[in-house]
Parts: sequence; C-alpha cells; structure tokens
Amino acid sequence: MWKIAVGFVIFAGLALFILSKGGDIDMGGEKHGAEATHAPAEAPAAKASAAAGASQAK
Repeated sequence: MWKIAVGFVIFAGLALFILSKGGDIDMGGEKHGAEATHAPAEAPAAKASAAAGASQAK
C-alpha cells in the first residue's frame, strides 16, 4: 500500500515539474468574454474586401 502512495507522490511531482517547464500553460479552464485570447477574425473580411475590389476593377 505504501508503494502506491510513493508512486503517486513521484508521479505528481513529475507532472508538476513538466507543467512548470512548459511555458505559458493556463490551468484556469474555459475563458469567455474579454479575457479570452483568440486570433483576430479579420482574415475572412480582408478576403471579402479584396474580392470586392477585384470585381470592381473589372
């Protein structure tokens, strides 16, 4: 029984070490609203305006 407890402590320590060396890892869960960091959704709008500009040039 004590071997299971020692194994768990070693595994938990290893997991915390790996997570601390991983860089910017957010363990806060799902984000909504202003704190959510997503890539800007401007790429589809830029394609649409480029296509509209090309059709007007013809």
